[in-house]
Amino acid sequence: MLLNRYEPYFFNSNFREAAPDAAWEAYRGELVLIEGEVADAQGRRKPPVALFKQAVVLAQGDELKLISGSLEELQHWPAFMEKYGADLNPATVAVMFTVNIPKPFVSTINGATVAFIPLTEGLCWNELIDLAALDKGDFKGQGAAEKVLTVFDAFKGHKYKYPETSVEEALKTTNNAKREVHGAV
Repeated sequence: MLLNRYEPYFFNSNFREAAPDAAWEAYRGELVLIEGEVADAQGRRKPPVALFKQAVVLAQGDELKLISGSLEELQHWPAFMEKYGADLNPATVAVMFTVNIPKPFVSTINGATVAFIPLTEGLCWNELIDLAALDKGDFKGQGAAEKVLTVFDAFKGHKYKYPETSVEEALKTTNNAKREVHGAV
């Protein structure tokens, strides 16, 4: 299964769960983009240099169906592609909430339409639900993996109203935005 291949890159996992139809499996947490350097002779590593935060992944067997989360910088896209890009296909829903881009855009990568949407504050899961035009009632009585499957189903046939731009062109327009974090004072 695809998530078995991704498991070495799981970081701060929320869950990994099979949907009632055992062919489907979902993961939420973070994925390592750039690993930390080896810290000692036993091969232990320092913390990751870059993470794909608030990741949502849905796989059906060995096929990637949904991937979404937060890229702190669009410059981390090549690292994402190195680890996970080969699994993008025309049936994949890919939504990248990216902190340092000024405007949303879509790009076709390995046949998949990948949406890049600026997001400096908020939760990717909530934004993904809004983008899919879902509300709380759509998830009533569902388990964690079933909720991810519901989001995927809502995206079938979804057309983005964003301009088509290559990632290379978009890299020329990045800004210095940082994720805004609010918490207890």
